[in-house]
Amino acid sequence: MSDSPTYGFDTLQIHAGARPDPATGARQTPIYQTTSYVFRDADHAAALFNLQEVGYIYSRLTNPTVAVLQERLATLEGGVGAVCCSSGHAAQIMALFALMSPGKNVVASTRLYGGTVTQFSQTIKRFGWSAKFVDFDDLDAVRDAIDDDTRAVFCESVANPGGYVTDIRAVADVSDAAGLPLIVDNTSATPYLCQPIKHGATLVVHSTTKYLTGNGTVTGGCIVDSGTFDWSASDKFPALSAPEPAYHGLKFHETFGNLAFTFHGIAIGLRDLGMTMNPQAAHYTLMGIETLSLRMQRHVENAEKVAAWLENDPRVDHVTYAGLPSSPYAERAKRCYPKGTGGLFTVALKGGYDACIKLVDSLEIFSHVANLGDTRSLVIHSASTTHRQLTAEQQEAAGAGPNVVRISIGIEDADDLIRDLDQALAKASD
Repeated sequence: MSDSPTYGFDTLQIHAGARPDPATGARQTPIYQTTSYVFRDADHAAALFNLQEVGYIYSRLTNPTVAVLQERLATLEGGVGAVCCSSGHAAQIMALFALMSPGKNVVASTRLYGGTVTQFSQTIKRFGWSAKFVDFDDLDAVRDAIDDDTRAVFCESVANPGGYVTDIRAVADVSDAAGLPLIVDNTSATPYLCQPIKHGATLVVHSTTKYLTGNGTVTGGCIVDSGTFDWSASDKFPALSAPEPAYHGLKFHETFGNLAFTFHGIAIGLRDLGMTMNPQAAHYTLMGIETLSLRMQRHVENAEKVAAWLENDPRVDHVTYAGLPSSPYAERAKRCYPKGTGGLFTVALKGGYDACIKLVDSLEIFSHVANLGDTRSLVIHSASTTHRQLTAEQQEAAGAGPNVVRISIGIEDADDLIRDLDQALAKASD
């Protein structure tokens, strides 16, 4: 099918990028479980390796199953291309890889997944990169944090763990004024609830492990390229604008135009970092995306009901869900995320740390796991697990204090979830 903009989201999530298999007529995208591909002849092989022709060389770089997923995600996000990789963390490194060099920095939101804070505050130092963490509600602070060595601005659309919602358009205006790309992690919202590119994002990253796959079976990541950024407007991004020695002086932006970042991600990023998504993972994710809109509608519906019940429970100190009318972000949520703010939020218990541990251990339907975005409802105490490596100050800034439990609401019966929480809260209050 032609991925025409006249098709609705529900149609595109099933059909975008997929065509009947030319060899067999198979309607579902096959798992192309192969490492390599036969070239037509020596000239064909040379053209592929010279980036003069698009095709399949080796599955570290390109694979037909993964290619369908890349096209589908690019279409759903409103981008021109995408690069899939092995995990959400891999996607973040891949997104920065083409932009950064030793001595350069990224300005990042304080409200990020704990693993991302650790990756940005610790691990990327080994590349000679650094991160400045800023409250993205304070746009002046974001502006002030940007300096001559800044190469990107990074945030989450709906933040993990607290469900905080970012005003992407406002942050994009700041990054645009500075001539910098805005990278938005859209894992918690998915393109069904938010399309950051429409709000000014340059790149969108995903942990496809979460809502996109939706069934807790495989890990994966993706970077979607908006195709709107002028990589040659300054000398800040030589990997994309300057001659590339590995390809005889080819300039990615000059040669590939609005697909420069996508081609670089495959030809350099996957080639040298090797953070490859395997075809079976791509297959599972493609199947998950076919029901994305249906699942996200139910996630939102359930989350709104459960969060409202928790907010009114005397054993609960507060709930962070932006979909609640009482949330300080309620107006922003309605304006920026009209279909809802997903199924992720935190609950602070009056009983503090000990009550949180008892709650987690007493739940029966909720699964205690280090994941989110599953069809099943999930729970975790972030301060002692996913955010354990952070300082107390960083935990509080990220919304993962010791009295807080993160909840990922699934698609079960909401009344069953409320009953489970009620009995667990009773045990946690003893």
